[in-house]
Amino acid sequence: MNFDLDKPILNKPGILNNVRVVLSHTTHPGNIGAAARAMKTMGLDTLYLVNPSHFPDPQAEAMACGADDVLRNAVVCSSIDEALRGTVFVAAMTARLRDISHEVLTPREAMPLLAHHAAQQPVALLFGTEMAGLTNEEVSKSHLLVRIPANPGYSSLNLAAAVQVICYELSVALQYAGLSLQPIEVEPAKHEELERLFVHLEDALTQIGFFRTGGSNKLMLKLRRLYARARLEQEEVNILRGILSAATEYNVRLKQDYRNELNSKVSE
Repeated sequence: MNFDLDKPILNKPGILNNVRVVLSHTTHPGNIGAAARAMKTMGLDTLYLVNPSHFPDPQAEAMACGADDVLRNAVVCSSIDEALRGTVFVAAMTARLRDISHEVLTPREAMPLLAHHAAQQPVALLFGTEMAGLTNEEVSKSHLLVRIPANPGYSSLNLAAAVQVICYELSVALQYAGLSLQPIEVEPAKHEELERLFVHLEDALTQIGFFRTGGSNKLMLKLRRLYARARLEQEEVNILRGILSAATEYNVRLKQDYRNELNSKVSE
């Protein structure tokens, strides 16, 4: 991406409207309210909650400190896929390195990229639970990981504090970097289209006998990581699914031909 310090920001309010903050399985309602406050101070107001333990709750309202509108308009979802529906880019927050990891960037590196996509399509900042963070499955739904460079000896950040840092870095990317946000000429694949691709891919690999050792879960995580780096366009998803359909149809024909050949030999 090119940066031009002499060019003004293009439609900053529109970009911020395309950014949703997603909090997954939040256990303490006060953190929801504090996160809403952090969002509003940086101009963000789209909050999604995935199965919060307590919401709505008076503690959330108290900690919001005037960001009541963010809480009132919060969208409560029953699954991470529901919360990410319609997004074309997802940045997941992590405090720890993982065995199978997506690309890991600092907030300052990641937020210009997120803003670039948000200039035209919905994007998401994904945060996990206070105690354990995001699960590996939730991380697999993202395009990249964002890790705040905190003190290695004490890297534990309160959820709302992490939201504040990330929202601030997004604001910095928009206000001070002077991003030249050129229109995206291609159509990025939405979250739900990618999920349909992964279901199709796993089903096709199962049908052709690719998972010979039964270790499909770990392999699918690696494949998700591969496609996350590619940042697929919708047309590319359509092409890949066409290839998968052709492969499984060919496999069915081969099996049928084999059965016909066996039956022919038996009848001789």
